[in-house]
Amino acid sequence: MSKYRVLIGDDHEHARAAIKIILGSDPAFHVIGEATNGKEMIQLCKELLPDLVLMDINMPVLNGLDATRILKEELPHIKIVMVTVSDDVADLFEALKKGAQGYLLKNLNPSIWLDYLHAIMKDDAPISKEIAKRILTEFMSQPKTQQEHRLTSREQEILSLVALGNSNKDIAHLLTISEYTVKNHLKNIMQKLHVSNRVQLTRFAFEQGYMST
Repeated sequence: MSKYRVLIGDDHEHARAAIKIILGSDPAFHVIGEATNGKEMIQLCKELLPDLVLMDINMPVLNGLDATRILKEELPHIKIVMVTVSDDVADLFEALKKGAQGYLLKNLNPSIWLDYLHAIMKDDAPISKEIAKRILTEFMSQPKTQQEHRLTSREQEILSLVALGNSNKDIAHLLTISEYTVKNHLKNIMQKLHVSNRVQLTRFAFEQGYMST
């Protein structure tokens, strides 16, 4: 089993402790450090090079949103999941726009946390319908600029299904192909479009007119 190196960012000690307890129940996750603000998190990431960062949105000195933007610019390979008590779609959408791979609510069942984090690490965490709607609202109000992307018809089909919030398993079932094939297609699509996660794929789908209103 792959072992993922994790950094936790939260200015509340009890919150950090709770996250460590959740992750401690799964041997796939290994906590290598903690930060109390965004500035500390950036420094720790540069020193320790984690696979995954779990970070609160609201932190002192430098908040989680700005820290995410800086980290994705400087260390784009690190996966970032925002951890928050708020389910305000505006905050969550802003985090995803800045490069976060996903988000978790602090009041969710620990088993949901672990399943979701495994999906994040395997690039198989679908975006929520609410986030997809937010992306649609934002980009349908902007003029479309067609780009040269050379996606095959199958890749365009998979791109559209990703934008609708389907997981790899869902897509495999709908297209009667294996999950392995879906994952290979997604890897090729991301390379062609120079994007790194499903949120960016969804934004591209709406921007380029693949999705209808």
